[in-house]
Amino acid sequence: MDYKQLIIRGISYSQTQSGAYALLLEHEETNVKLPVVIGNFEAQSISLGLEKDIHPPRPLTHDLFTKFIVSANFELVSVIIYQIVDGVFFSNINFKNSATEEELILDARTSDAVAMAVRFDAPIFTTQQVLNEAGILLELEDTAKEEDVFSETMQDEETLKNVSMEELQKLLDDAVKEEDFDTALEIQEEIKRRKKKID
Repeated sequence: MDYKQLIIRGISYSQTQSGAYALLLEHEETNVKLPVVIGNFEAQSISLGLEKDIHPPRPLTHDLFTKFIVSANFELVSVIIYQIVDGVFFSNINFKNSATEEELILDARTSDAVAMAVRFDAPIFTTQQVLNEAGILLELEDTAKEEDVFSETMQDEETLKNVSMEELQKLLDDAVKEEDFDTALEIQEEIKRRKKKID
């Protein structure tokens, strides 16, 4: 299968889900962004994994698992985000034994898989289908803050149905600029529903 490599663009606080964060992955070749909602612990673990110079006084769960993998002569080769169902991403972690060449594939939550990948500097991949279903094709540019109309719009799901496609696209742009990826996904779903009806 032709997998698409992703890079980590950042982690931001979720404006729509209390205590949650949005992990932003990007396919560099197409600039398609893949926002993944993750928990507070996983966000902290990924951030610490990216900051190689910061070491917690006691090992986190992902650090402990990393040490176990290395002690067992395995290495983390890659992470593959292979499916999205009802907004939930499914991932595999691919391991390889450096001594026996044995390969091992484990199912994992995407947040855990990414937290492990950053500790091994392992690549993260996804499929074109996942990018098509959940990706957002927009540039994140530093622009003047526009009127925050999308937060009011999202208070009532029915309101979206009364918004024109042009306005929906503007709301989507605003949501991404504000790094409110939960809202962006909801708006994008409405756009996709309308395009399906046209087709």
